[in-house]
Amino acid sequence: MTALRAGVVCERCEALSPFGAPRCVLCGAFWSWSEPAGGGVGTPGPAAVSRGFEAPPRKPARASTEEEPMEQAQGYVCAECSSPVPSGHKFCGACGATVPDDVQNMREEYFGRAQTPGTARLVVVRGQEGSSEGMTYLLHGREHIAGRQGDHVVFPDDPWVSPRHANFFYRDGSLVVRDEQSANGVYVRVTRPTPVSDGDRFLCGEQVFRVEVTSDDPAGVGEDGTYFYASPRRPSAFRLVQMLEGGADGMVCGAHDDVCRVGREQADLNFPHDIYMSGRHAHLEQRGDDTLLVDDGSRNGTYLKIRGEQALADGDYLFIGKELLRVDVTS
Repeated sequence: MTALRAGVVCERCEALSPFGAPRCVLCGAFWSWSEPAGGGVGTPGPAAVSRGFEAPPRKPARASTEEEPMEQAQGYVCAECSSPVPSGHKFCGACGATVPDDVQNMREEYFGRAQTPGTARLVVVRGQEGSSEGMTYLLHGREHIAGRQGDHVVFPDDPWVSPRHANFFYRDGSLVVRDEQSANGVYVRVTRPTPVSDGDRFLCGEQVFRVEVTSDDPAGVGEDGTYFYASPRRPSAFRLVQMLEGGADGMVCGAHDDVCRVGREQADLNFPHDIYMSGRHAHLEQRGDDTLLVDDGSRNGTYLKIRGEQALADGDYLFIGKELLRVDVTS
């Protein structure tokens, strides 16, 4: 024999409420025998008590032409007895029914993966012949191979990009780029004075330079003690070598007073026809035992070739081949 539930049936929405409830648990309507202004709760009469699941006959519709708004439920409504269940409760307080797991574990979600905090994307600022400018790559996986034949970030029309050029991945919540032994490397924009070593390369405008630390040994002395006849050699902590396409060396400049400047004009190495080079673009200087690469507030920035891998932050810029990329990280 099935047990019958008894309670008070709402005259407005016909929901079943337990005895003692001051008003309907679903729509919030007060009972016809209670006075909301006085705060008292009347005792339900025989007509208001449900006999099993039989509801009392509805009252005639009110003459008002305006539809009365029904109070919206403030949380989950029990599927068994239609009673409201406060957020975080595992059971209905009226009938004891279990709140479904999907309701208990419900959480707020983002519209798309691009909104997830910490997710990064690469935006192509300048592409080879403009073919890929404005393209965006969402980095939502564990690893993202970039290259001419990459799996995720592909630049098929850039001949300066290796087939497998670089890998973008996350470590301890931060984005990291790793050079996959590419032919031309990965260049990241410097944002502060950065130490460089013998053999390091950096980019200013469209010019690529190699840093060479000079030796204190004067050399040029033959086995018989005869000196090689050449121009006088002045002391210099380092020198800059311009690298030309194809691998040949171009202009070479030694440091003057431990500083060597690069720019479009009024520098030690001048490139008046490079439209991406600022007037005073960058310089190398010797500070104690360190040789530092310093950007002089150039418009397009100075980029240092990474050794192995490097962590990236929101707003960083980097070159892969001739593709200039900006890193955007969702906060």
